[in-house]
Amino acid sequence: MTQKQSFYLFKIGMIAVFLLSLALRFWGLGRFNTLVFDEVYYAQFAENYLTQTSFFDGHPPLGKYIIAIGMWLSSYFPFWQDTVNTLTGVVRSPWSYRWINALFGAFIPMIISGIAYQLSYRRSFAFLAGLFAACDGIFLVESRYALINQYIVIFGLLGQWLLLLALANTKKQRRLYLILSGISFGAAIATKWNGLFFLIGVYLNWILGWLKQHFAAKDTVIDKINTINNTSDYDSTAELRQPSTILTISEKPTTKPLLLPLQKIGQLKILTAAFYLGIIPLITYSLIWIPHLLQNPKHGLIEVHTQIFSFHDRLGGNTSDIHPYCAAWYKWPLLTRPIAYFYQTASNPQEVVPIVGPSLPSGAGKIIYDVHAMGNPFLWWFGFAAILFLSVVILIKQIVIPSIRQNHLWINQSFSIDTGIALYLILNYAANLLPWVKVSRCVFIYHYMTAVVFAFLALAWLIDKCFRSSHIELRAFGLVVISLIIIAFIFWMPIYLGLPLSPGAYKLRMWFTSWI
Repeated sequence: MTQKQSFYLFKIGMIAVFLLSLALRFWGLGRFNTLVFDEVYYAQFAENYLTQTSFFDGHPPLGKYIIAIGMWLSSYFPFWQDTVNTLTGVVRSPWSYRWINALFGAFIPMIISGIAYQLSYRRSFAFLAGLFAACDGIFLVESRYALINQYIVIFGLLGQWLLLLALANTKKQRRLYLILSGISFGAAIATKWNGLFFLIGVYLNWILGWLKQHFAAKDTVIDKINTINNTSDYDSTAELRQPSTILTISEKPTTKPLLLPLQKIGQLKILTAAFYLGIIPLITYSLIWIPHLLQNPKHGLIEVHTQIFSFHDRLGGNTSDIHPYCAAWYKWPLLTRPIAYFYQTASNPQEVVPIVGPSLPSGAGKIIYDVHAMGNPFLWWFGFAAILFLSVVILIKQIVIPSIRQNHLWINQSFSIDTGIALYLILNYAANLLPWVKVSRCVFIYHYMTAVVFAFLALAWLIDKCFRSSHIELRAFGLVVISLIIIAFIFWMPIYLGLPLSPGAYKLRMWFTSWI
C-alpha cells in the first residue's frame, strides 16, 4: 500500500469514527424529558448564569458556562422544541441543555487519535486509539447529558496534544502551540480541580526527559532512534543540521528521519515550562472565574475556594452509607461499581416513560429504561491489563532493575521511542489515578475518566504492535481483542442510550450484583 493510499484509508477511518460518535450522541438525545443525575445541578446552574441568579457551586464554573452557551443558542433553533419542561425554572426542551455536550463529546476520539499520532507518527495506532475511545460507554453517557466530567478530559487531552504539536514545530510556531496548550490546561482545571492531573502528567514526563538528557554523556551523539517504520537507526543530530520539517497528518518524510515530539520534551527549559505550563494555566484559570464572581459578588476568589474546600470536606467518607454508588479508586479499573444515572419502568414500550414519582410496583413493570454510567467492560479490563503489562515490562525492566544494580537512580539514556511512549502513558495514567488514593470523600467511577483514556492509548499501542508482529498468533490476538470490544459496545449499548429493555434483557447485561 502506498503512502497516499494509507493516508486516504486513515482519513476515511477517522471520519467514520467521528460520524459514529456524533450519531450515537445525538440520536434520541431528548429521550427522557427530565433532569438526569447531576443535570439537577449543572443544568440549573447554567440557567442561573443566563438569568443572573446568585448561587453556590462546589466546582469551578467553566463546564456550566459551556452548557449555558448551548442553552442560550438553542433558543434560536427552530427545531428540538417539541418536548419541553420547566425543571430549570424556564420552559426548555431537554435538547437545549444537552446538545452542546453531545457535540463536544464527539471530538474526544479525535483528540485521542491526535495524541497517538504525535507520539508515534503511526496512523494505525492513531486509528485504534480513536476507535477504542468511540467504543466506550461512560464517555457516551456523560456526553449525552448536561454533565461536566467530559470537559476535564477534553481540555486536559487538548493541552497535551497541543504540547506535542509545539514540540514538533519550529520555534515561532512552537510558541503559539505552547500558549494554546497552557490555556487548555487552565480550562481543564477551571472545569474541576482534578484537571490539574493532566498537567502533573506533563511535568512528570518533562522531568523524565530532563533526567534522560542529564544521564547522557556530554560528548556523545543524541540518542539513536528507530525510523518511522522501525527498519533502521539514524543519526538524530541530522535534524540539527537541516531545516526543520513540520510534519502534518498528511505528509511523512521518507528521506530524512526526525526526532518525534516526545523525545524533545526534555529540551524545554525550566523558565519556558514554568511560563507556558505554569503561569499561563494559572492566568487562564483565574480569568475564567471573573463572570462567576461578577454575578456572585458576595465572596471573592479566595473565599470562594475556601468554601469549595469546605464543601468537599463535608461530603463524608467513601462508603455506601454516604451514597449508594460511592466507589473507592481501586474499584474503578476493574469496573466493579458503575452508576445508574436513570432507572424507570413502564408497562409497555409505547407508554410514556415516567419521569417523576416512584417506579411501578415490583413485577408490574414490563419494560426497563436504564442509563448506566459504565465503561465498556472489555475495553476497560484489557486497557488496565495493558497498563500493568507496560508497567512490568518497561518501567521495572528499564528503570527499577538497573537502578537497583547501580545502587542509585539510573536511566538508560538510549532507550527506544517505544519505551518513551510506554513511560508517557504510564506516568499520565498514574498522575490521574494515584492522587485519589488519599481522597477520603465519596468518589465515583466517573472520576476515573481522566486516567482510563491513557489505558485506551496503552491498549491501542500494544494491539498495533501485535498487528505489526510476524507471529500470526499475536495478530490473531489483536483481532480478537478488537472484536470483543466492538461486540461488547453493541451489547451494552441499550444501557448507554437508555433504550427499552425487558427485565430478562436487562438482567442479562448486569453481570455482577455490584453493577445494579
